[in-house]
Amino acid sequence: MKNLNIINLTKGETFLHQLSGTTKVRLFAVLMVYVTMSFDLPIILPLFIVTIVGLVSLKPSWKVIKPVVIFVVAMNIVNIVLFWLANPHCGFEYTGDKTVLFAFTDYLVVTKGTFWYLTVRLLKMLTSFTTSLVFIMSITPSELAAGLTSLGLPYKLGSIVELAFRYIPDISRDYENISISMQCRGLELDAKKIKPIERLKQMIIILIPLIVTSFDRVGNISNAMDLRGFGKGKQRSYYSEYPERRNDTIFKVIYCLIALFCVYYIVSGLISPRDPKMWIYWS
Repeated sequence: MKNLNIINLTKGETFLHQLSGTTKVRLFAVLMVYVTMSFDLPIILPLFIVTIVGLVSLKPSWKVIKPVVIFVVAMNIVNIVLFWLANPHCGFEYTGDKTVLFAFTDYLVVTKGTFWYLTVRLLKMLTSFTTSLVFIMSITPSELAAGLTSLGLPYKLGSIVELAFRYIPDISRDYENISISMQCRGLELDAKKIKPIERLKQMIIILIPLIVTSFDRVGNISNAMDLRGFGKGKQRSYYSEYPERRNDTIFKVIYCLIALFCVYYIVSGLISPRDPKMWIYWS
């Protein structure tokens, strides 16, 4: 089945979709610690490749995720450029290399060490993004709530996150419907025909009433949950969660091993601080 939304309300048919919510949430939490703990390229690059493979395995609608990917990649590249403009020699602390590759002015130079550092930094941010994207596209709101509860968080908090997660596709669909309706009445929203500022103004006209109606929905849901006695018990069950299967057991072993490696890496770095140059620079 083809995924038509980034957030899916029903479980898909792929291998990652069939994992339980508990497995997905715990694996995601461990992987985020893994990718943020180091600037070591041999640590980051394998995860980036694995997440790309995982994304392809989900068989997503590329037309849907393409704008998101382009936007995130563009913003990260802008972040890297601004980082370089603020300090063109920012990579020296990590690589110890000041070999000049390009010199635009006496101040704006690109050194070998800075180029390497910024490349690894960009890869680190993209790995975090691809990991998050695979997680979001493989989990349903109910599975997310069940997974958060399995981490020991209050189920009320999990339910709040679930409702917010569940309403994003609805808001997106309502926006699309309103946009099409207004275009049928003569409102121009084609990016090729109007200026970006004008298009932004028209989008705001659509978003404001949409946000107001969304708050009304939240109030209705809150009242319905109160009438059903939500929050009276100390625990609750989730219809979307089921006992561990074979694949969940395999991934449980995997994320436990990764968690142990993260603990070892962080603790060993605290006991015997590593030279930053050894973390990042592999010339």
